[in-house]
Amino acid sequence: MYIRISVAQQTLTLFGDSGQVLRSYPVSTAALGTGERSGSFCTPLGRHVIRARIGAGMPVNTVFSARRPTGEIYSPELAAAHPGRDWILTRILWLSGCEPGFNRLGGVDTMRRFIYIHGCPDSEPAGVPRSHGCIRMHNPDIVELFELVPAYTPVEITQD
Repeated sequence: MYIRISVAQQTLTLFGDSGQVLRSYPVSTAALGTGERSGSFCTPLGRHVIRARIGAGMPVNTVFSARRPTGEIYSPELAAAHPGRDWILTRILWLSGCEPGFNRLGGVDTMRRFIYIHGCPDSEPAGVPRSHGCIRMHNPDIVELFELVPAYTPVEITQD
């Protein structure tokens, strides 16, 4: 099983062991495009793995900060009280780069950049690059994907 994220198409596709498409979801990658440098607010390209799965069993719309539940549940009222907050909701699949010097180690380390596949408010558009570097998914989609993929599932992020 492996995941391919297309920045151009703003899709995440889950493939089975025989290469068949199991699921395809709309996503939102970085508003600033692609790039690997720390502090760039870009989505890193290349080969990655899911290094950690965070949030199993938590309610949908659980708010996370620094990979920990805050005790909050996202709502329009909470959003109005915190305008501009980058919402990380429901589940987190924390990515680690596999290509030293490109997306691993030093100033290009995907894991140290805290790049995730994560839930976002369902009111946010999918299929449009708007994140701060992560790959955002609607909550029902991230819950489904989270249940399907184990840790160390390969993830390829491509420009096309």
